[in-house]
Amino acid sequence: MFGDLMGMMGKLKETQKKVEETKKRLDTVLIDESSSDNQVKVTITANRHIKDISIHENLLQDKEQLEDYLILTLNKAISRATEVHEQEIAAVAKDGMPNIPGMDLFK
Repeated sequence: MFGDLMGMMGKLKETQKKVEETKKRLDTVLIDESSSDNQVKVTITANRHIKDISIHENLLQDKEQLEDYLILTLNKAISRATEVHEQEIAAVAKDGMPNIPGMDLFK
């Protein structure tokens, strides 16, 4: 019984390390998103850190329109980054979870 428990604890620690490594790797995964007419382009990491914003010159004349474009495009980019982040972390966590009967956390 204690051998099983120690094995599970070791596997959990190993999984925790892999999750941390995956989080670091996700800093290098870049996601590009743009407005439907390409007036605003955003590059964001899978850890949801903004790396670059490009704004077409035409939008610089209309503050309100620029704000709308930024909000829409940033929200799209953040949503995509969150999806990638959650999928990657879930895959690592699922792979490293010990097989405990009745604990089907990741179906």
